[in-house]
Amino acid sequence: MRRWWSLVWPPVVAVLFFLIVWQLCTSLFHIEDWILPSPADIAKQTAEGGGDLWGHALATVRLTLEGFIIGTLVGLVLALILHLIPFLKSALYPLLILSQNIPTIALAPLLMIWFGFGLLPKLIVITLVCFFPVAVATMGGLKQTDRMMLNYMRMIGANKRQIFAKLELPHALPSIFSGIKIAATYSVMGAVIAEWIGADKGIGYYMMLQKAGYRTDRMFVAIMLIVALSLLMFGLIALLEKWLVRWKPKQES
Repeated sequence: MRRWWSLVWPPVVAVLFFLIVWQLCTSLFHIEDWILPSPADIAKQTAEGGGDLWGHALATVRLTLEGFIIGTLVGLVLALILHLIPFLKSALYPLLILSQNIPTIALAPLLMIWFGFGLLPKLIVITLVCFFPVAVATMGGLKQTDRMMLNYMRMIGANKRQIFAKLELPHALPSIFSGIKIAATYSVMGAVIAEWIGADKGIGYYMMLQKAGYRTDRMFVAIMLIVALSLLMFGLIALLEKWLVRWKPKQES
């Protein structure tokens, strides 16, 4: 408990100090709410629900989870295929990197034109955001298998399936979870971007409505909710990693 508190209190104090300075600046300089609302105004809007924000948040959570699961599975499957077939890795790996150089905000309108304004283009956007860190982290973890143990298992007659299941995959789990944690935080961002382009509900759609009405306070509430969802996703994956990768030393985790 003491160790946990020593890790938690510095960022908590920093955030509280930032909020106090923010509140004082908005009060002393008489900044208009529509330009920069104070933390008190944002807290008030949060308590009041921000104009059906929670209904929009539920839609974003559902979209985020669906896209995150699909993106993670695509990243894992693609990484395993490229690991098992080196020729495909040489041919497709540069294309994977190239796919991340295209801004998602620029690609999303094309997806809406090609696939309409339904669920599919939104899931594709989140998948494109999520699969890359999972795929790269998985391939990196599989590549860094202990060579001595690999040679030993080959020497005692282990086949490729046994080597993969008993050595390569367990050894790569920390790297895989590192990629999944990054994808978990990106998935919320991908869902909001997809809702910006075309949706009738969700946090992204809510933000567009509040921007049109110059409700800066409600936009800050939405931003805080996005951050909270990203942290929650990251925390859940970190707990799952702690439960599955029990052999990992505590100083590494």
